[in-house]
Amino acid sequence: MPLPKDLDPYTNPRAFYGSELRRLREAAGMSQEQLGERVFCSGAYIGMFEAAARRPQEDMSKAFDELLGSGEHLQRLCRLARQSKVAEYFADAAELQEQASSIASYTAMVVIGLLQTEAYARALTRASHPYAATEVIEGHVRTRMERACLLDSPTPPVLWVMMHEAALLVPVGGPVVMAEQLNHLAAQSDARPRVVTQILPFTAGAHPFLHASTMLIRFEAAPTVVYTEGAYSGQLGEEPLLVEQCSAAYDLARAAALSPKASLDRIVSAAKEFA
Repeated sequence: MPLPKDLDPYTNPRAFYGSELRRLREAAGMSQEQLGERVFCSGAYIGMFEAAARRPQEDMSKAFDELLGSGEHLQRLCRLARQSKVAEYFADAAELQEQASSIASYTAMVVIGLLQTEAYARALTRASHPYAATEVIEGHVRTRMERACLLDSPTPPVLWVMMHEAALLVPVGGPVVMAEQLNHLAAQSDARPRVVTQILPFTAGAHPFLHASTMLIRFEAAPTVVYTEGAYSGQLGEEPLLVEQCSAAYDLARAAALSPKASLDRIVSAAKEFA
């Protein structure tokens, strides 16, 4: 994937990073495949960096600088290109969501961010950052609400949402906030044909994702990646074996979940209980 000829390197920091990586690579007389071999990735992956299709990585930027003799040039550009409104550990996954053809998520105790209401997001953010100033909290909430616009894009991804039943019962923000959130979740699941929601009931017992939130992000012309998240941390995995293992586990958990219709009924029931 060579850098598009009409890509202006001064459009944004990532485009400039890609332009500089290509310039340095070509000056060293290396193809994308040759550089990829030296840093243990594919030539296509190098091409994605050069085309500004992926956020640059700090460890790979260090390897590039060492191989291409560019000092810390790419490392400095990397830090600039990786600036994001969302948490650093989630930034890569958030960007990949925008390029995805489908997203399959599992959350144990909370509603997925793309389907959260403002009040629910605010209560979660305040709980996660108890000592933060109000303007910081509101900034996080605005960013989360902006990300939900992904579902209103001309070609939104298929969003398969699987939640544990516990997420319907934890009173985040209190009964009024929870009732609003669950009604919103039901409305979105019912009105959006590309949003499918399933509830994994308590009766399903133990399952592979009991300990972490997990997301499988799939693309039209690129390998699937998996993102797992805990408190204040997250990890993006692209190893084929890991992705295959998580995909199989997700399918098993989905088979144990309630049907979309039964799940919608359970969400509405929980909303009425809070109301």
